[in-house]
Amino acid sequence: MNFTKILFFVFACFMVFFTVSAAPGNFFKDLEGIGQRVRDAIESAGPAVDVLGRAAALSRGEQQQRE
Repeated sequence: MNFTKILFFVFACFMVFFTVSAAPGNFFKDLEGIGQRVRDAIESAGPAVDVLGRAAALSRGEQQQRE
């Protein structure tokens, strides 16, 4: 019985220490940061996708003109 009380107290202290934050979380700012990282990843993947498209066209025997 005492072990259960001690375990509950330790768990409660653990939850208090790890759920309290100094500043309130700003969900929308985090969401905006995620969106910016996704946008940047898509922009940086553009040249790689273009190269893969050209390689696929070459393997099919098609000629593509350079821009």
